[in-house]
Amino acid sequence: MQKFWFRPFYISLLLLLFQLHLFGQKQNIRRLVDTLASPDMHGRGYVEKGLQKAAQFIEDEFARMGVQPVEKSYRQAFKHDVVVFDGASELWVNDRELQPGVDFVVSPGSIGVKGQKQKLQQLDSVRWIDPVLRVVIEKVDKLTWGVATVQDDYTVFYVLKSSLTDNPETYSANLDARRLKDFTSENIIGMVRGTEKPDSVLVVSAQYDHLGQLGRKAVFHGANDNASGVALMLDLAKQIAARPLRYSVMFVAFAGEEAGLLGSAHYVKNPMLPLNSIRFLINLDLLGTGDEGIMVVNATEFPNEWKMLDDINKQNGWLTQVGQRGKARNSDHYFFTEVGVPSFFIYTLGGIKAYHDVYDLRETLPLTKTEEVGKLILEFFKGVSGVMK
Repeated sequence: MQKFWFRPFYISLLLLLFQLHLFGQKQNIRRLVDTLASPDMHGRGYVEKGLQKAAQFIEDEFARMGVQPVEKSYRQAFKHDVVVFDGASELWVNDRELQPGVDFVVSPGSIGVKGQKQKLQQLDSVRWIDPVLRVVIEKVDKLTWGVATVQDDYTVFYVLKSSLTDNPETYSANLDARRLKDFTSENIIGMVRGTEKPDSVLVVSAQYDHLGQLGRKAVFHGANDNASGVALMLDLAKQIAARPLRYSVMFVAFAGEEAGLLGSAHYVKNPMLPLNSIRFLINLDLLGTGDEGIMVVNATEFPNEWKMLDDINKQNGWLTQVGQRGKARNSDHYFFTEVGVPSFFIYTLGGIKAYHDVYDLRETLPLTKTEEVGKLILEFFKGVSGVMK
């Protein structure tokens, strides 16, 4: 009788290899997030070449993994204006110095201002104004910043209520602001060709731009928004490059999202591949948590595809829920939906609440269910392209 004493050894070895693969995947996602949200990237914005550094990193990752450019280059350039704050960012209220990003932010379209010990007039319960220099001081519960392409003719300082012990009576300010004309941003695009139907395309997209810096001290690193989504996109690219699907898969890192979905709008107007060749697009943003599952924007627009996602998740028990939302203009999927491309926008729920502030950091981003979201998307793509598990 033949002995099978060696079988437990091989089973244990296979389990160990599987665990090492999972560990390696988690480590890869963490590495990517840590790099994209590092101080060297300067918030992936429009000063200190932050956006350009992030673009180069993503292109290098594509090349290293064997993800090919769709055309001759990975890059699709477009131009736009943008307001930047790349110099002084100083504010004193009632002779107390406040810190940018921690105590205050400015409206993204503010003009620069230099004023020493100016008096303020109360406008209402939360706003005070200097009508001469056209400055507004407004109390807010949370600091949330953004990006503007047009500059106003006034300045607004949003000051955290908890940073003011009394009502503003005087202020001093030193703020440098300027509008860059025809700034060049670039979408970074790669593709893994399908093994059987290369002319049918699935798309994974994620914005890689963020807010950059407010002055020299306040850096908005954007770990969850959206180093997490780019990291998952790149990890999926690595997996699919190693084992291509029947359909081609295009990976798009969009620029200009924070400035008004500019990169995705440009791509839809200037597609590298026919838009009607896209079988489905999944856009990833805010993928760093997941304690309460995920939300799927456009779920009600494409109920059959949403049910496929939900069924896959229920079969595997990866996420507590696959939530549903309707159509929304809240990320880079939007313009694709508008021209008839079936699209989902997926983001995670629960966990940390840092958003568009200086506290969205790599050190505190848990990546609770990022890997599981990747598994769900990969199985969904296999189902859509007809590949057996």
